Amino acid sequence: MFTYKRTYLNEIEARQQEAVETLNSLRCPRIVTGLITIEGSSESFLAEKQTTSPEYMQWSKERHLHRSRWIIYSFVLIELVIMAGTVMLAYYFEYTDTFNVHVQGFFCYDNSYTKPYLGPEESSAIPPALLYAVVAGVPTLVITVTESILFLLQYTSKDLDSREKTIATGDCCYLNPLVRRTFRFLGVYTFGLFTTDIFVNAGQVVTGNLAPHFLTVCKPNYTALGCQQALRFISHQEACTGNEDDILRARKTFPSKEAALSIYAALYLAMYITCTVKAKGTRLAKPVLSLGLMCLALLTGINRVAEYRNHWSDVIAGFIIGVAIATFLVVCVVHNFKGKLLLSENPPQDIMANAPMINLPRVESPLEKYIASQIWGADRGYMAVEQDYQESHRLR
Repeated sequence: MFTYKRTYLNEIEARQQEAVETLNSLRCPRIVTGLITIEGSSESFLAEKQTTSPEYMQWSKERHLHRSRWIIYSFVLIELVIMAGTVMLAYYFEYTDTFNVHVQGFFCYDNSYTKPYLGPEESSAIPPALLYAVVAGVPTLVITVTESILFLLQYTSKDLDSREKTIATGDCCYLNPLVRRTFRFLGVYTFGLFTTDIFVNAGQVVTGNLAPHFLTVCKPNYTALGCQQALRFISHQEACTGNEDDILRARKTFPSKEAALSIYAALYLAMYITCTVKAKGTRLAKPVLSLGLMCLALLTGINRVAEYRNHWSDVIAGFIIGVAIATFLVVCVVHNFKGKLLLSENPPQDIMANAPMINLPRVESPLEKYIASQIWGADRGYMAVEQDYQESHRLR
């Protein structure tokens, strides 16, 4: 009986060795099994001994990093597609005639539309080129300089030899915190800038509201239109005899684009300064800068009305759109600029080293299932032999 038992144990050990060699040949460092003997007992049993080897840890880490990279790349691709679509839509609204402007009628000799025409937009006190340069350049410059100063202040105040000066993104990609925060805040600002432009252009195309100087550039033939005897409403586009480009621009005033863009840039930058700068001695400087920016945006809207390029209703509607978009992006997207600290107190890799981005259930391969079934079958056979031996010993 003991000879049969020892022979069966040798067969089990041979199967285990074959399974381990098979796993090693496939470079799958998953499970190593062995025979465990309990001290102080006359019985021995076969149990599964799962050990996590360094090779398996490295292999598992590489799998999680590979999965995290693909997830990050997918999100970046989606964001780029959304940004590209926003830019293209703004381009079609601004520089093409894809969307036809609604033709709104007017009454003969309507005093609301007979204000003097002071020339093209380029002759305005705030020309479009200047406005676009300011709303695009000033926030970019202020955010970049502020983030750089904050990063340098924290960079020089910490022990660089014991801390990692990068932050983790999705457990796979490491970016300098200065680059990450700057690109995040500027990316959201740029998206909001194009979104504001789209909202304004959509409103102008749909409403087709007339500028205060519309009849001045339209130059209607009142005699041919029959306006001598009574007040008459003119609704057809052929009533105008002036320059077509000037007439088209005079039909796109509600809401005011200049008012919307200026208030959006001013509010976004003011909220950034207020929420980000925490240095001592800035309790008065921050309100002054913020209110100064808002004042410039307000003056832009007043200038549009003073030059008879927009009505008060156009400017107010533009202010509402700009304020709404800036508030939504700051509060709901960048969370009042409360991003991660530029330099955290603890190295981020210690926090996220053992935490995968997404935990997925493990699926065993068919080979592992086959090896496990062979070992389990050997366990059951050995237990049956042990029971037979005990039964025969008891009967004796």
